[in-house]
Amino acid sequence: MKVAILQTDLVWENPIYNRLTIESKVLSSDKKFDLLVLPEMFTSGFTMNPERVAETMQDETIQWLKSLAKQKKTAIIGSLVIQEENQYYNRLVFVTPKGTVQHYNKRHLFTLAGEEKVYTKGAEKVIFEYKDWKICPQVCYDLRFPVFVRNVEDYDLLVYVANWPKIRTQAWDALLKARAIENMTFVVGVNRVGKDVNGHDYIGHSQVLDELGNELIAPFEENGIQVVTLSKKKLQDSRNKFNFLNDKDNFELLD
Repeated sequence: MKVAILQTDLVWENPIYNRLTIESKVLSSDKKFDLLVLPEMFTSGFTMNPERVAETMQDETIQWLKSLAKQKKTAIIGSLVIQEENQYYNRLVFVTPKGTVQHYNKRHLFTLAGEEKVYTKGAEKVIFEYKDWKICPQVCYDLRFPVFVRNVEDYDLLVYVANWPKIRTQAWDALLKARAIENMTFVVGVNRVGKDVNGHDYIGHSQVLDELGNELIAPFEENGIQVVTLSKKKLQDSRNKFNFLNDKDNFELLD
């Protein structure tokens, strides 16, 4: 599977501008890929003002994602603010070239920023299946909670979309590598760059790791798209050789 990661600056609470910027970068790229990963809240930045940017699953951004996925012949992952029944969600969506849409609601809300006061947390772990790959989607702060993401489904790819600030970049790098190693899976982490209105700096460090924690795309700080080819055969050969997942603990996750 060819995976593209798009690292970009985000204009605060401006979905129209952010969509146009992302579309321009994606369509101007001559690279071909099966999956495109965008940052967390790619239409707005990490806002605690959901009423200013919230959409439904029938509104402009979802329709735009369907169109972009069809034009580029790629599936797309990213999160945005979604409103349902008077509740707001930091929702990761997975859109395929055929127009199907699945989603995962961020489970671990970032209390340091008061995210839990304005958004409703997700209840379920979700696995997307695409081109014979099992993909586990996660959002930013989820990265700090390894039990929830433990690989009991035999997934192949773990994806994190984020607005992770520069001041905690060391934790971002370390935890992505830990999630790859402990779950024997490919890990994709996509973060934004730039500065938001709250004065938080973001330097990206988007990256792709293999099941042993080796860098397939090293952390980088520039705007742009990078593409990597992931081999499911290599993953399975590595799992069969080491069998680390066979020794994992059994557990029950309580809400």
